[in-house]
Amino acid sequence: MRFIPVVLAVLVSVVLQATLARYMVGGRWAFDLVLVGVVYSALQQGAVSGMLAGTFGGLLQDTLSGTVLGVGGLTKTVTGYVTGVLGTQFVVSKPYAKAVIVAGATVVNRLMALGLDGLIHQAWPVVSWFAILGEVGANTLFGFIVFVAAAALPDAMSRGRFSRRNSLSRRQW
Repeated sequence: MRFIPVVLAVLVSVVLQATLARYMVGGRWAFDLVLVGVVYSALQQGAVSGMLAGTFGGLLQDTLSGTVLGVGGLTKTVTGYVTGVLGTQFVVSKPYAKAVIVAGATVVNRLMALGLDGLIHQAWPVVSWFAILGEVGANTLFGFIVFVAAAALPDAMSRGRFSRRNSLSRRQW
């Protein structure tokens, strides 16, 4: 497991989440980019990285959002672990397949958060399936963009290295 890419993915997703959440209607988070970062780490590096990213990202998100500290950390830790296990058991390589995993992880994460919130406050919260569906759509779209960019980046960098060679060093017959 590499520690630096996990922390970097989580920090980038937290910064993007905090930056983009200001522009949402009423300041409500209609997407969860931290979850996308956790799923990215879990699918790229395995279950332990998913747990680490989920714990770190969830606690950081709880701290910034002002909700009950630990609920997001617990739900994202479990989601990151399960996603990492599924990613290693079933070899998932296509960006659209990874985006489907992001969609499933979003539903599971939101339902776990609602369940824990109901246990803490001793009242079952109202489940807005339309809001969950909107969050699933936004997270899936963001996840697809991230996975396509991550798949295209190594190719773009290797093409850039070859195009930067000095023209005098090339043999031209």
